[in-house]
Amino acid sequence: MTSILATKIHFILYVKDQTRSTAFYSQVFACSPSLNVPGMTEFILLENCVLGLMPETGIKRLLGNHLPNPAQATGVPRSEIYLRVNYPIDYHQRSIEAGAIELSGLDDRDWGDRVAYSLDPDGHVLAFAEKIESEPK
Repeated sequence: MTSILATKIHFILYVKDQTRSTAFYSQVFACSPSLNVPGMTEFILLENCVLGLMPETGIKRLLGNHLPNPAQATGVPRSEIYLRVNYPIDYHQRSIEAGAIELSGLDDRDWGDRVAYSLDPDGHVLAFAEKIESEPK
């Protein structure tokens, strides 16, 4: 299997309040952002994978009338961030403590992962998962 051509991947979430979202994700990930300047905050998820937080006003200013105003979708789930992590319950609990709404506790799913779901303050679904260890036969 070959990989896509990208050498680095950035996933960018549009957020209402960059400061609030930066504090939220700093608490959830238990780390500081690698970049935090007006208009963009970034967290390194893997060596070549970054989660960015951009204010809704910033993307609206960049793209103008070429897309609907993201601020009008507040509260509507706009994406899902599915992260396989060690100790997903810890991430899930920190998300709730930071202000996320719990959607589903940690549970075994039929696709072979154990996953907990929450909703961040901007309406993005967070999934913290781990592979279910198969029992020896």
